[in-house]
Amino acid sequence: MSHDRFTSVWDALEDTPQEAENLRLRSALMMALKDHLTHAGLTQAQAAQQLGVTQPRISDLLRGKIHLFSLDTLVNMAASAGLHVELHLRHAA
Repeated sequence: MSHDRFTSVWDALEDTPQEAENLRLRSALMMALKDHLTHAGLTQAQAAQQLGVTQPRISDLLRGKIHLFSLDTLVNMAASAGLHVELHLRHAA
């Protein structure tokens, strides 16, 4: 049994800091999109039309299937939803 300690859950899931950071960013975008769609009260079909994707793609988003989404795709979906994405960089801890 291993007793490794990680800075974040993403570090525990991924092999490199780069992969962990990418996963963290994708997760944040997915949660923001899910919150937006929930608050807008859209059906999955309506959300798909607004975001320019298929209804099954919205289902994947709402179910948190993070491995199916790239950063580019999520940024495009956020922009289509009328959300503004900002990037802030800081030194890693």
